[in-house]
Amino acid sequence: MSAYRWKSFDENEDRPAKPRRFGVTEMRSPHYTLFSHNLLQDIFESMGDYVDGLKFSGGSHSLMPKATIKQVIDMAHQHDVYVSTGDWAEHMIRKGPSGFKEYVEECKQLGFDTIELNVGSLGIPEETLLRFVRLVKSGGLKAKPHFEVKFNESDIPKGGDRAYGAYIPPAPRSFEFVEDVDLLIRRAERCLEAGADMIMIDADDVSKHADNMRADIVAKIIGRLGLEKTMFEASNQKTSEWFIKQYGPKVNLFIDHSHVVDVECLRGRNLGRNHASVLGSSYFLF
Repeated sequence: MSAYRWKSFDENEDRPAKPRRFGVTEMRSPHYTLFSHNLLQDIFESMGDYVDGLKFSGGSHSLMPKATIKQVIDMAHQHDVYVSTGDWAEHMIRKGPSGFKEYVEECKQLGFDTIELNVGSLGIPEETLLRFVRLVKSGGLKAKPHFEVKFNESDIPKGGDRAYGAYIPPAPRSFEFVEDVDLLIRRAERCLEAGADMIMIDADDVSKHADNMRADIVAKIIGRLGLEKTMFEASNQKTSEWFIKQYGPKVNLFIDHSHVVDVECLRGRNLGRNHASVLGSSYFLF
């Protein structure tokens, strides 16, 4: 059967077999899509070699019985897939100082491997964020702070021809954009220094407008934090394709479950750029 496989990690030095430190693909679990036990198992059995992590998005695990959560986590571990909590920690800190510590302990008991800390949703001082990172690490779990890069249309340079030296009135900006990015990077660096294992970047707004000269922001983030320590949330296939074209198969991506096949085809250079002509759309699988 192996003769029919289109990809071998032994032949691809840019992206080794699991467990991987780079070229990681983390997959979205219940939230936007209603998962069944059999569907999740089918994904792991058919594409498990290409899925590194499973993330419970939007606090979806808070709606499930603990027995179901444990069953899903155990299934993922059987296929060498780590499991992340997603951004739910912000709801725990409302219980007081002990609430977050209890949350970490419960996540460990259920079998979670990674706790994600959504910096924007938490709304806490930087020192408190660093203390949470250390608390997650001391509990024996991995910490993944989640940062977001956002800007409005007014922040995108306007194209079009103009006469040399013509005056262009400055467009008002809704965010102190450059300062925000520098601050984001510095806070992410401090999280890594405190022991964070990886930084999640929600950069959809940046990658959507990559053709409008905003690719420099992603380059700046990667240049400072490193490709291995950064994961980008790619909400659609166009975003995933842009990241892989720019940074190759080593880039870490968080994607929807329905994009696993297509993203892996993009990572696999031996299928060429027009991978749809080889496999077609992956949506029929799910």
